[in-house]
Amino acid sequence: MGRFTQYVTWDMVKVFLFTLTGVTFLLLLLGVVQEASQQAGLRFGTILRILPYLLPNALRFAVPATVLFAVCSVYGRMSAANEIVALKSLGISPAVVANPALIFGFLISLVGVWLNDLAVSWGQQGIQRVVVASVEEIAYGMLRAHNTYATQQFSISVRGLDDRTLIDPIVTVTPDNGSPSLTIIAETAQLSFHPDAGELTISLTNYTVEYGDDDAEYRDEGTLEKTFALLDDLRAGASSKRPSQIALRELVGESTVQQARLENLQRSYAADAGYHLLTGDLDALTMASWRQRQKDLDFHQERLHRLQTEPYRRWANGFSCLGFVLVGVPLAVRFRNADLMTTFGVCFVPILIAYYPLLMFAVDRAKCGALPPYSVWLGNVVLGLAGAFGWRHIVKF
Repeated sequence: MGRFTQYVTWDMVKVFLFTLTGVTFLLLLLGVVQEASQQAGLRFGTILRILPYLLPNALRFAVPATVLFAVCSVYGRMSAANEIVALKSLGISPAVVANPALIFGFLISLVGVWLNDLAVSWGQQGIQRVVVASVEEIAYGMLRAHNTYATQQFSISVRGLDDRTLIDPIVTVTPDNGSPSLTIIAETAQLSFHPDAGELTISLTNYTVEYGDDDAEYRDEGTLEKTFALLDDLRAGASSKRPSQIALRELVGESTVQQARLENLQRSYAADAGYHLLTGDLDALTMASWRQRQKDLDFHQERLHRLQTEPYRRWANGFSCLGFVLVGVPLAVRFRNADLMTTFGVCFVPILIAYYPLLMFAVDRAKCGALPPYSVWLGNVVLGLAGAFGWRHIVKF
């Protein structure tokens, strides 16, 4: 059995690596095209710097499908060539044949968990760093192509460009503290990025500032400089990041911190409410400030649910590889078809229809607290049950 196991393992690894290379290259190409379309003006050197950060994201999508393709290829061909029947005639259970695939699927699942963590915590932030470092050329590229450029902090629209001078720019600034937005209309403007500080400066001449929805405005024929810090989100600690951006090793600690933060807010708001009830100041409990407090509690509660769900989601995504093996091997053996694409389609279409909708449903419900965090394993459990049902027939094969 040792030689047979080596034969199956090596055959499976060869198909896996060959297919993974092609699929990953295709996904990388799609990722580059997507980034280039979203960030007009990206130079070739910038695209090359983005590629390493796109790789983990491409691999986390390519690996599960490639694992399924490899086991369908190897076990479908073995079954079609009656190799499984020959082994059974020697008194060897067909279940023993699956051991290399199960071990391979388990090890690749661990790699999948690491890739899911790396892609969201390191890859996405790396892409943002490269994009921010190239923000000046991206902004000018977008303005030349579409006459507009926007970020979360501001947006710019222009009538045209004269080399690097913006003609008739309109800049809308959106403060992150809830203050009203302001609009700056100028005759000309220029952009400049300061890499050391991670700041983008807009220099406007002959400008008019309009404040919020009011008619108040301010005119000046001089120069106004507005500076925006673009690297603050990347430099922020875990408490300021979205849960999907936090590394797996930090999620448990951040969940504990968020739980304590939520409990402190609840105690503080409960104490204030008790005080107003004791003093008879019931009107204070209906003020807009109390409605805002409820929104704050809802925000922190939702963030806690997301933080608690995220580790389960990454582990469940990674171990989809093992689930695909559990389903793919018995189906490939039972189908006994040498046509690889037919066997792969028979295995992948049910997975596509059942597993991914279940995963998305469970993740969505867990993030809002309607289901416990571990419910994101629902799709994996279904794959395991389907695989176990398939193996009952293979053992009797």
